[in-house]
Amino acid sequence: MNAFSRRGACPALSAPMQTGDGLLVRLNPVTGGLAPNLLIRLGESALRHGNGIMEVTARGSLQIRGLSAETARILAAEVDALGIEVRTSVPVEIGPLAGIDPEEIADPRPLAERLRAAIEEAGLTARLGPKVSVVVDGGGQLSMDAVGADVRLKAVRAGEDVRWAVLVAGDGRSGKPLATVDADAARDIAVAALRMVAEKGREAHTRDLSERQLASLAGWRSFAPPSVLPDISPTTGEIDPSRAVSPISGAERAQHISTFAWEAPSAELPISSLVGEMSGRTEGGAVERPRLPIGLFNVDEGTALGIVLPFGSMPAQNLVELATKAADLGSTEIRLAPSRALLVLGLSPSACASLQSTAATLGFVTFPTDPRTRIAACPGTPACASGNIATRTIAETIAAQSPELLDTSLTLHISGCAKGCAHPGVAKLTLVGDENGAGLVVDGTAKTLPAGYRPGYDAARGVAAIAAAVRGERHQGETAAACLTRLGAAGIAELYRRNQ
Repeated sequence: MNAFSRRGACPALSAPMQTGDGLLVRLNPVTGGLAPNLLIRLGESALRHGNGIMEVTARGSLQIRGLSAETARILAAEVDALGIEVRTSVPVEIGPLAGIDPEEIADPRPLAERLRAAIEEAGLTARLGPKVSVVVDGGGQLSMDAVGADVRLKAVRAGEDVRWAVLVAGDGRSGKPLATVDADAARDIAVAALRMVAEKGREAHTRDLSERQLASLAGWRSFAPPSVLPDISPTTGEIDPSRAVSPISGAERAQHISTFAWEAPSAELPISSLVGEMSGRTEGGAVERPRLPIGLFNVDEGTALGIVLPFGSMPAQNLVELATKAADLGSTEIRLAPSRALLVLGLSPSACASLQSTAATLGFVTFPTDPRTRIAACPGTPACASGNIATRTIAETIAAQSPELLDTSLTLHISGCAKGCAHPGVAKLTLVGDENGAGLVVDGTAKTLPAGYRPGYDAARGVAAIAAAVRGERHQGETAAACLTRLGAAGIAELYRRNQ
């Protein structure tokens, strides 16, 4: 299997992924954002070498679609010529307003940089799977609570000091808390957890760690200098309390003690240094965040304007026009943000209003009440080779015809296949494409057996029937989700199937 057909990793610039509309590459700028003129140049490259479609993913990465093997190489050379440095190591993600948000508890950038360095020093990039990630969240107006991660370091106030809560295996609400410590200890616990994961193999995540491993991490509260911190057993991934060496040091490690010998070591695979950035499945969607990155945000120097790409996708020409307008208005930077958003920095309030109007005309989501924010849709056909239905065409039709169904209580998931890339979790309503058409799942995932089917081209009409029933049956003050619960799964499925 060559790099262009690999799935299960990440389609980085050096390793495109084959999709239904050609090759896909993903860029994660080291700076987190781009000057408007650089985004313009990237959009122009996408128009020359791809199919003219660009995306921002649920985790805030930039994607260019429709490339060939030759044009992917040309694109990579042009990105290099533009001086855009992209990340290739284990993702250590920070918030889109990091360092400029007056409301954040702590600037997460210094800790994130120290953690990246420690991960590289420990040689973990080549040993961890491409979907392993870390979040360092300083809090503020746009926290990273909605973004899942293997390890999460979250700033918390401790009187006049700042401590870092360490959580694993989940988002800001579902992650398992381990300890609340200072920055140095948080970094070391994070590296220790990642080394445990690496010992289990490249398919492993922190959710696969044993209770004993988690307990050993949770019990690590020492603020001692690295020279006296405990080490990690090279075979079990457990912290060995008898070894006075930092887990991030390169010192030779002692044999693990016999009490940890119950857990067999994972076989270490011969891994290329580039595998961690190889192509793979569409990034997992982020769950709902308390505040969407849409609208105006006060930052240290002026105002930031947040807009969202509908379902994460937009013609490259529209992005070029948006970035051109932003540059004309004096923008200094456009940052990529989770929830498929862009944050435009360096604008005055009046300039923000002007750019917001331009963005709306170009088809971007500019208000959090837009019904498209309640729909999670993967690329579907023809963009994805695995897709069975035209997900985004269906999504646009539903948003236009049935907006009252899409209130803040409900997420509609439209998936081209049973993988459910755009929204891995449970949704109130899911449309999933398979050989039978567009199936409807109520209170399940794309992997759940559908309760009813319609042809893919007619799926929006089935949802319109559900919306009409909600309109007629809804009690005063009742949410759409609550009304659907009263209607029941069987009744909803019947509404969807009716009048074919």
